[in-house]
Amino acid sequence: MARYRGPKQKIARRFKEPIFGPSKSLERKPHPPGQHGRGRRSKESEYSVQLKEKQKAKYTYGLLERQFRNLFDKAARKKGVTGENLLKFLEARLDNTVFRMGFARTRRQARQLVTHGHVTVNGSVVDIPSAQLRAGDLVALRPKSRSLYVVRDAVKTTRRSFPWIEVDRNQMQGKFLDYPNRSDIPENIREQLIVELYSK
Repeated sequence: MARYRGPKQKIARRFKEPIFGPSKSLERKPHPPGQHGRGRRSKESEYSVQLKEKQKAKYTYGLLERQFRNLFDKAARKKGVTGENLLKFLEARLDNTVFRMGFARTRRQARQLVTHGHVTVNGSVVDIPSAQLRAGDLVALRPKSRSLYVVRDAVKTTRRSFPWIEVDRNQMQGKFLDYPNRSDIPENIREQLIVELYSK
């Protein structure tokens, strides 16, 4: 099962963004992790900036290198802007969609719901977090799973909506309407740097 299992807040501090969800560690320690985190002022190289952007995207969406590279290659083959295609494919992942619908508080939690068989797509149980959704797919929680504490807590605290997703939180289901426009994706990722990195 491909996922990062190391310390989360060190990664968030490295990128200075709460990529794993809200955290007070960024307020307490706004500097990068490590012995030299406070005094590090060296200018980053172009390669370093590009690599950091790719790593940020990987950690944000919960992918390891091979998965991420395969998705990039798929985005490069598709017509359109490669960087935007990459983000659209990342947003169309089942675990990310469950998170966006508000059935989980984090992508990690959404991934666990999927792998444990709590989520259905068009009426059938799908336990593959990386499954790519298509326009019109209906994503729902199984009836027995709707009473889970983590689900009820997430639904109660999540009120954000996204234009490419239609959600009925009373029925615990939603529809993936279509791939999102780049301007609608809230993640602070400079996808062009990732394209430049892989193009070297």
